[in-house]
Amino acid sequence: MEDTFIRIRGLKKHYLMGGTLVRALDGLDLDIPRGSFSVVMGPSGSGKSTLLYLVGGLDRPTSGQIEFNDQRLDEMDENQLAAFRRRMVGFIFQSFNLVQSMSAAENVAFPMQFAGLPGKERTLRAQAALESVHLADRALHRPGELSGGQQQRVAIARSLVNDPALILADEPTGNLDSTSGISIMQLLSELHHAGRTILVVTHDPRMVPFATQCIFLLDGVTVSESAYRAAAGLK
Repeated sequence: MEDTFIRIRGLKKHYLMGGTLVRALDGLDLDIPRGSFSVVMGPSGSGKSTLLYLVGGLDRPTSGQIEFNDQRLDEMDENQLAAFRRRMVGFIFQSFNLVQSMSAAENVAFPMQFAGLPGKERTLRAQAALESVHLADRALHRPGELSGGQQQRVAIARSLVNDPALILADEPTGNLDSTSGISIMQLLSELHHAGRTILVVTHDPRMVPFATQCIFLLDGVTVSESAYRAAAGLK
């Protein structure tokens, strides 16, 4: 029997935009197995990023349940959600979200300040994380001195330093050239094979071969691959 790590039932996220009700997610049911590499595909406005932010505890649903390793995220208060994010989740964003005035090592070490780790341990763990993404020789470089692919590797290293159970990636290849994009996909695959559970939302079909499961979203609900391809005008 497959070990379900994240169980989502009846998930809805509705909000008003310019007087119009937007149904970003509209009754989503989804299971994410432990140790999986799950890829969520969908056009802009399908609810992909909304799903990621809800699973990561960055936003709250309108209704529905998110059960993460037997914990109900939708029932947590703000302090509990902050502790959950700090302990359990590593985030990777399309725009890297690096602090330009900090070196690569300082950017990677930054999240550990909130975990209360001493400076020496933060330094050692940041260096180890940069080594794991093959970037130890760029530890003292600032983001402006790094290529896009290298900046995303720093962001991935930052997502790893608190040893999270889950890695969430929002369009991780969106701002990269094709070669750098493939490199990042391979790195995420390495992390998956090392035992991480990974959930990626993307437009990039090159991510699909790395996935253990593909999820297709349209208008806030899951659909079959054939329905997705028909809606996207694909053969």
